[in-house]
Amino acid sequence: MAWQLRRATGPMLKIHRTSGRKVVFTVSGQLDSDHVNELRQVVDAEPAGGVLVLDLTDLVLADRDAVRVLREYEARGRVVLHNCPAYVRTRMVVENDQP
Repeated sequence: MAWQLRRATGPMLKIHRTSGRKVVFTVSGQLDSDHVNELRQVVDAEPAGGVLVLDLTDLVLADRDAVRVLREYEARGRVVLHNCPAYVRTRMVVENDQP
């Protein structure tokens, strides 16, 4: 199952769901403030108690709102981030260190 989210003339985000022993969402494209709520809906629609994998191999851009959501989900143990770009990890640490 895949979701493609795009503004009329803006960047695109694609979220592809695969399942087996674990549910994996492959996130591709640009994850910005316009798409954060869609990502939340997709993740929150999954049954509680299970840990989801977000594969960020094809993530091109993540803005501040996206980084906060990813950090929040990971801190709560809701998701495991695979192939997280270094710049996203760095921003997660910087955001976490700010009051």
